[in-house]
Amino acid sequence: MTRTNFSSGAIWENHVGYSRAVRIGNTIELSGTVAADGEHVVGENDPYEQTKFIIAKIEATLIKAGATLHDVVRTRMFVTDISKWEEIGRAHGEFFAGIKPVTTMVEVKALIDPRYLVEIEATAVIGG
Repeated sequence: MTRTNFSSGAIWENHVGYSRAVRIGNTIELSGTVAADGEHVVGENDPYEQTKFIIAKIEATLIKAGATLHDVVRTRMFVTDISKWEEIGRAHGEFFAGIKPVTTMVEVKALIDPRYLVEIEATAVIGG
């Protein structure tokens, strides 16, 4: 199967050695995604807004890789404050209520920047 790497252009990709997304066959894996728009943090102190921004960012990458949110079969949500689960879940549901991928939400001690409250990974299977 052919492997295609997708880059966001972030300087960290080469530094750390990762791709924004990797497509092999009909499967696409997306790296952990935070509410970053270049150097700007979107929705600072607002996990609902961060989650919405992140999923829209994931959607844009999926489209570049030849998929849509309807192809997502799994999301993993890493959050810094699990007490905000309802806000994060509400934003997730606004995108995925009709798709219903399997998901995980876990609280973590910290993300790479303390302004990030949520990080989401996704797996998509085209035609899955």
